Amino acid sequence: MLLVKIFIFAMIIGSSSVIGLMLAKKYSNRELELREMKNALNMFENKIKFTYEDIPTVFEDISTKVQGNIGVVFKNASTKMKDMSAGNAWEYALKNTYTSLTKEDIDIINGLGRMLGKTDLNGQISEIKLVNDFLDTQIDEAKLEKDKNAKMYKTLGIVVGMTIVIILA
Repeated sequence: MLLVKIFIFAMIIGSSSVIGLMLAKKYSNRELELREMKNALNMFENKIKFTYEDIPTVFEDISTKVQGNIGVVFKNASTKMKDMSAGNAWEYALKNTYTSLTKEDIDIINGLGRMLGKTDLNGQISEIKLVNDFLDTQIDEAKLEKDKNAKMYKTLGIVVGMTIVIILA
């Protein structure tokens, strides 16, 4: 009977710790995805500046070079560009791909979609630079949130599990 109790208590502490780690990971993922998006936009800027390839081809290429959810965003956008305009495809990909980005992050990145394929080369490069500047601010904010909240959620998960165990014991 004692072994069953110990096992249950260990499962409670383990489960709450895992939940805390998952919540903390969300903050780390957001910062990482913002950095990946900034990197992808820099690739996009360089590709359209120097190769003069069309946007779907550039997005397809970026999707193979960028890891994780951001690569999937670019892949989905390039796929959707066969059926809809570049701006609409970009908006669709951002809204329908799972990421750890906040609504504010997505709104900033979505600003790029308004200009995709509608302006000349210089207009698109200017818009990419503007979004990159906004991303710098979002990355700094995400880092602060991660530093503040990630440790808290990890600790909170363990503390909540131990509190439940103490109450049940």
